[in-house]
Amino acid sequence: MKVLENKQSKRSNFYEGDRTLQQILQDKLPDSFLKYADEHLSDFGALCAGQIDARAKVTDREGEPRLQRYNAYGEEVSEVIVNEGYKRTVAETYATGIVGYVHKPIPELNERGNYVYSFAQGYLLSQAEPGFYCPVTLSMATAYLIDHYGDEEVKKRFLPHVCATGDEELYEGATFLTERQGGSDVGANVVEARYEAGSWRLYGEKYFASNAGMCGVAMVLARQTDAPQGSKGLTLFAVPWRHEDGTLNGIHIRRLKDKLGVRAVPSGEVVFDGAEAFVVGDPSKGIYYMLEALNLSRICNAAASLGIMKRAYEEAKDYTEGRIAFGQTLTQYPMVQESLSTLQAKWHASLVTLFDLIERWDRVTEGKATVEEQALVRLLIALVKKETAEASIHFAHEAIELHGGNGYIEDFVTPRLLRDAQVLTVWEGTANILAHELLRLVQKNAHKVLLNVLQRTKHPYLQQRLAILEGQLSQFTKLGPDEQTLEAKPLMKEMAQLYEAVIAVEHGEKFGEREKMLAEIYIEQTWQQRVFGEAPLAVKYYEKLD
Repeated sequence: MKVLENKQSKRSNFYEGDRTLQQILQDKLPDSFLKYADEHLSDFGALCAGQIDARAKVTDREGEPRLQRYNAYGEEVSEVIVNEGYKRTVAETYATGIVGYVHKPIPELNERGNYVYSFAQGYLLSQAEPGFYCPVTLSMATAYLIDHYGDEEVKKRFLPHVCATGDEELYEGATFLTERQGGSDVGANVVEARYEAGSWRLYGEKYFASNAGMCGVAMVLARQTDAPQGSKGLTLFAVPWRHEDGTLNGIHIRRLKDKLGVRAVPSGEVVFDGAEAFVVGDPSKGIYYMLEALNLSRICNAAASLGIMKRAYEEAKDYTEGRIAFGQTLTQYPMVQESLSTLQAKWHASLVTLFDLIERWDRVTEGKATVEEQALVRLLIALVKKETAEASIHFAHEAIELHGGNGYIEDFVTPRLLRDAQVLTVWEGTANILAHELLRLVQKNAHKVLLNVLQRTKHPYLQQRLAILEGQLSQFTKLGPDEQTLEAKPLMKEMAQLYEAVIAVEHGEKFGEREKMLAEIYIEQTWQQRVFGEAPLAVKYYEKLD
């Protein structure tokens, strides 16, 4: 297949120099959509590398959101103040259809977009502003829940605004789950829903509510009066932040969180005091709906991780290519070449794997997936989310080290990449929570579906790894629950890496020598296959990878 022609330098446009992303889109989009995507992603890639990136630095260093609780008359307003550059980023990003065109037609094409295109946008955005990709993620989840489960009244009231692309007033979305006493134990939630004077009203507190004060509508789990305890007693509600006259809808923000990173997104403690709310879907299935949205958010988390990985790699490569030490550039040293090629191979394998998953997710959302495929997608989401989040921290660390002392200085982007990456292992489920997801899915034989997918590989070494993995999974199913929890995380890493390797090899067979070399570097580095004393493939292939 012909690779789309590169037009500008990598640093002036996050899309133009990204051969792997361009190959993915060629592989997964029909020709008419591909032409549209190529043109608009080029524009968005330039915007992300330019103005959005510049604004992100200002927001992180001196323009983070602040809370104004009261107005001049002492009235509760709970208004979140953001800087003007952030407002422009909000308007420009949603205008691209990053949320809206998953749910409504693209005017130029007269057909809906898909998640492949949306996540390509999110990946580009996250190279500049992973903090802002959080509100976008929450808006995507909100649109998904309303579109799939809202009745006609709820859809009419909220969906056009959540999917706005400049044609309607924008309502950003939010998903409020966490409560002080529960954390990841959502079944312990106590926010109460009472039916009063012909409408539902919410009472209680959400302890970690991201996009507070910026969202137009929040998706909130609450327990109806006399509903059973535990997660099955929770109902999903759509809660507008303000009434139609502009006044607060019985909501106030106690405080905003002072976070390590992703400072662009306001995360706060939100109190409901009679907030009007609208039931979404079957009142007894709120937890199931929210878990579906959580899976979507986990894919977004992986896209944000890949964005940080790509930015960290590119910053390290640009810096070392221009830095002279002891009479030659850093990239002439084999140790630096190995580091850079290893990062490139890992990023490449993770990106093609992420979009293999996204294509499968599109099938699930379109109702085209079997029960087995749905279970497989849930498993892959857990594996990919965990692996990419952890990798993003490693990439940020490596970029700092390759910059030396400059990498630790806030004039460079590398410290922000590390601070922003750290939250991705926590958001949407920690490694321990994802490990419990593996335990549940193994009981449903999702691992067997994955093994069937991986068995298609013809690569000799990967066949050996697959045989080892099959034996480990067989033994894993015979362990007791406590023993399984101890083995789950290392097993997930092996599953994720083998999945990445198989997809990377297949991508190489389709697209050419560069891609084959990246796959082989990934395999050698992941499983430490280099013979002692011999140059690694990461060094042998270094000059051939651009």
